[in-house]
Amino acid sequence: MNSNTISKGIIKALGIILGIFLLLYFLYQIKSVLVYIAIAVVISLIGRPIVIFLRRRLKFNMILAVITTMILFIGLLAGLISLFIPLVVEQGQNLSLLNYEQLQTNIENLYREVVTYFELNRIDIEESIKASGFLTNLDYSAIPNFLNSFVSGLGSFSIGLFSVLFISFFFLKDSKLFEDGILTFVADDKEIRVKKSITKIKDLLSRYFVGLIFQILILFVLYTIGLLIIGVDNAIVIAFLCALVNLVPYVGPLIGGFLMLLLTMTTNLGASFSEVILPKAGFVLIILTVAQLVDNFFSQPFIFSKSVKSHPLEIFLIIIIAGILFGIIGMIVAVPTYTALKVILKEFLSENKIVKRLTKDI
Repeated sequence: MNSNTISKGIIKALGIILGIFLLLYFLYQIKSVLVYIAIAVVISLIGRPIVIFLRRRLKFNMILAVITTMILFIGLLAGLISLFIPLVVEQGQNLSLLNYEQLQTNIENLYREVVTYFELNRIDIEESIKASGFLTNLDYSAIPNFLNSFVSGLGSFSIGLFSVLFISFFFLKDSKLFEDGILTFVADDKEIRVKKSITKIKDLLSRYFVGLIFQILILFVLYTIGLLIIGVDNAIVIAFLCALVNLVPYVGPLIGGFLMLLLTMTTNLGASFSEVILPKAGFVLIILTVAQLVDNFFSQPFIFSKSVKSHPLEIFLIIIIAGILFGIIGMIVAVPTYTALKVILKEFLSENKIVKRLTKDI
């Protein structure tokens, strides 16, 4: 091997590294577009069963079936927005006129009632709180500022929403558009296997995402009924938020439970702790327990076994590993990614003993 060959190899390696760096930089710069495409893919997978139903059962043509599906999605989104926006605006207006001294007094009174009720060593705790300055240093004026910035951010959200809906329409209309884009980079002798893998992945992930919607819907109904029974203000909004965070496996229910308790307590801020706040918090814990029992022993096993066809322990380990490596986003995308990898491995490495054992139900 002469020096000329070595130098060419070095230049080629540097060129490849530079090309990879430029590609990653380019993908980073268009990350918002990639997010839009990813959301559009999920929406198209959810809408795929609806389009198939409209075409096969009701004999709609493709365009009409896709338009009907998109109208359903837009109608659902409009309903959610009409539910949340007036509440956020109203709370923003109320908090902008809020007496911060009164708010601080109410929080301090709530703290003292909690300490008194549970018979804690009030003097020592109060001294430690005063020493830390936790209650006095809280910036209560940040609350309306946060809500106002949230409302102002809805303008940029509308641009992203239009982009997602536009891309979703064409993914539903031209169902092979995404598939053809992938096949462009696949060798001719592997196209058939890749097509079979894509079809199987679409079927499994469609069932998975539809199952997630039903999971959220069941939790939403249970939360709403429970909160309405105990007379919590804005029960529907709180129930939807707490049900929605269950999209994050294992961590989501904890966040949802904390959020429900927090919102329930803050809506009664200033009321008696022992007579109002504590009983409602107890009922909220009962609601959360019942809903999570239904979710853990009915909804989730049904979704995982019927959609992605993986053992619950298998799913648990994959989610935990993805969470450690990639955080919350990793936990959310762990199951769809793992399902897609299983399908691909079965198609291309079906004779491997480990692959055969992992994919025997697919």
